[in-house]
Amino acid sequence: MTATPSTAILYRGGRVYSPADPRATALLVDGDRVAWLGPDDEAPQAPDVVDLHGALVTPAFVDAHVHATDTGVTLLGLDLSGARSVTDLLDRVAGYGATLPPDATLLGHGWDETGWPERRPPTATELDQAGGGRKVYLSRIDVHSAACSTGLMAAVPGLAGIEGHRPDGWQRVMAHHAVRAAAYASITPPQRRDAQRATLTRAAARGVAAVHECGGPGTSAEEDFTGLLALAATEPLPEVYGYWGELNAVEKARELGAIGAGGDLYADGALGSQTACLTQPYRDTDGQGHAYLDADQVAEHLVACVNHGLQGGFHAIGDAAIGTVVRGFAKAADKVGLERLRAGRHRVEHAEILDRELIRGFVEFGIVASMQPGFDRLWGGTTGMYALRLGVERALASNPFGSLAGVGVPLAFGSDSPVTPIDPWGSVRAAARHHNPHQRITVRAAFAAHTRGGWRAVHRDDEGVLVPGGPATFAVWHTTGELPGGLPALGGEDPLPACVRTVLRGITIHEQGGMTT
Repeated sequence: MTATPSTAILYRGGRVYSPADPRATALLVDGDRVAWLGPDDEAPQAPDVVDLHGALVTPAFVDAHVHATDTGVTLLGLDLSGARSVTDLLDRVAGYGATLPPDATLLGHGWDETGWPERRPPTATELDQAGGGRKVYLSRIDVHSAACSTGLMAAVPGLAGIEGHRPDGWQRVMAHHAVRAAAYASITPPQRRDAQRATLTRAAARGVAAVHECGGPGTSAEEDFTGLLALAATEPLPEVYGYWGELNAVEKARELGAIGAGGDLYADGALGSQTACLTQPYRDTDGQGHAYLDADQVAEHLVACVNHGLQGGFHAIGDAAIGTVVRGFAKAADKVGLERLRAGRHRVEHAEILDRELIRGFVEFGIVASMQPGFDRLWGGTTGMYALRLGVERALASNPFGSLAGVGVPLAFGSDSPVTPIDPWGSVRAAARHHNPHQRITVRAAFAAHTRGGWRAVHRDDEGVLVPGGPATFAVWHTTGELPGGLPALGGEDPLPACVRTVLRGITIHEQGGMTT
């Protein structure tokens, strides 16, 4: 942030969620700090006063896992999350393609074939026709596979020999990384900045004051990563904490400006693309997914992180992949000592399929579970994608928020946008209403995981709570209904709070009508 607030501002006439004073209806912001909070009738004078009109003030959210360029490309371009069949998808591709130059690469995202009548992705031949002969790249909703046109596949030398290639156009594993790089090379620097700005603007409008960007080979290019960090540092937007996920590239991560050598450092793939690595086969295929790392590689990377004083982490979804990561932690602890390893607050992203033994490893090694409640909302239960891929029993045991929180594993919630939308209140509700009642956590616990948990995951322990002397980072919400314990109840039919203003250390980064000065 480059701007500095010059005067104190009193926000009054609302409801302030703060452990310092549950009666608080007002707070005074002076510079980048909360100078005071309490009841309106005890409020100090200030040169500027904002009438909250009964709005709720809470700490701002942190989204602990995003992909800014991907999200922005989808926001500004072809969003296929609403497609209900192959035919519907192809019609959307044709309509969008008609707006593009003939030589453009057509990018789209968000299809999910598991709910379609055909139960298959579109073929390369179908995309050739729908795209008007253009190169077409359509990432699946989990961004771990894509449907591609013949022209795009032809643009990748040696693609037929790369693991995960399919001539029908559905590319997975390393073949997906190759076609993804070719497709995203078509994005110009101005287009990339526009996409990133659109993402951060959307985040601020959702009450998010900071995001954790997860980049790395197979996910985003170095210039994409550094460009995002530069953008957030020079405009009034949410802060960006960058993670660079490249094996044994700890010094490089630091050079790129990352705070961690982790994030999407892939130990496996994703359940929807059938590439998450499992101990038991998928229900709808004979395979058990794909493993990118072994325990020795995990340990070597963690040791390097400890020795360089940098946080590490891994993308691990299936229980086999998480088991590999936990064994790697044990090997690293033998080399650097348990306490030094725990001090790093190293992370596992997603952590969807765990048993008690794996959770015990998270406790022992102080692992932060960076998780996405929207996954269970979209794919959980007895009839969703998880049940199709895993069977009902394993589906209901997935995303075990309750089991992790119950033994003290630190949780940091996010969206993995564009996989699920940046929708923090929706995520809080999803965690509180998990399809499996045994894995539900309270609204208060879920809110903490999406606020203070995200700050603690980046070692900012003073953030995420509104107290006198603390950072003035908060969001103002229009809410309806009761506020048990100071937060919305978030029942199934309750409308989610709407963000009126987002403030990052005293600087307003989003403002909507509804308050007067």
